[in-house]
Amino acid sequence: MEYMRLAVTDRCNLRCFYCMPHYGAEFVPRKELLTYEEMLRLTRIMVGLGVNKVRITGGEPFVRKNMYGFLKRLAKIEGLEQISITTNGAVANRHIPFLKEIGIHSINLSLDTLDKQRFEAITRRDFFDQAMSTYRAVLDAGMNLKVNMVVMADRNREDIVPMAMLTRHDNVNVRFIEEMPFNGEGARDIKIMNHIDILNHLKEHLPALTRLEDPKGNTSANYKIAGHKGTVGIIAAYSRTFCNDCNRIRITATGQLINCLYDEGVLNLKRMLSDGSSDQMIIEAIQLAYGKKYKDGFEAEKHRTNTISESMSSIGG
Repeated sequence: MEYMRLAVTDRCNLRCFYCMPHYGAEFVPRKELLTYEEMLRLTRIMVGLGVNKVRITGGEPFVRKNMYGFLKRLAKIEGLEQISITTNGAVANRHIPFLKEIGIHSINLSLDTLDKQRFEAITRRDFFDQAMSTYRAVLDAGMNLKVNMVVMADRNREDIVPMAMLTRHDNVNVRFIEEMPFNGEGARDIKIMNHIDILNHLKEHLPALTRLEDPKGNTSANYKIAGHKGTVGIIAAYSRTFCNDCNRIRITATGQLINCLYDEGVLNLKRMLSDGSSDQMIIEAIQLAYGKKYKDGFEAEKHRTNTISESMSSIGG
């Protein structure tokens, strides 16, 4: 357990159809969210258990108020080596100088197309220009940048090569992610373009790809395109080929501890905090819950009591 994804909110300013319904998205009452103080306490506990990298997620992190103060305090936690943030870029561009100043390690930008009209069709919002402004602001600031594209065979297949071409002149890691069933409705019939299909598509249209050596616990298979500054990666999020050396854990905005994206949550940390549990009690509960982690995402899904119907934003992206 070295890498924690911490969701600060389930709210979002986009309505990506593969993540949540267009209308009627049910967000939890604000009083049920972890407070910043609770998040800082849990992070200190997790760092004591071996976590050295934290990724801030949502929903969209920057729709939550007073993020500056929280991030500044988070960056000062001793033993925490890296803090990264995943954002859709709709309002993040103006925050980049501050994020660099306090030592945020990298930004993951969710961007599923470079076509303005398709962007609006996928996200149901008109924020393409703002997202591209964030892309450029991160690069201009000299920060590490990853671009995450959810590949949908029936929506943005034609964007795979243009997205990969971003790496020609920009030092960016463009990652192609298999679509998952977390759309908040449980009704979409996914036409999976899996990791093999994506790789073959790239090989068909681009110069020779060289496979790079990936660090342990990495979710993406990464490649270098001849003559390009950046790299591309493929994340088999639906095929779940990377589970064997998973070193991750998630805490949702409501304080649910999740061992795997496909499980239903294994521990209610918000309740323990509210009940006055000591740090040691929380540590022991986390160790017990993490010790029951399933061998892979298929096992986790098989042991669910309900079929998948939750929104990706509710489980931390």
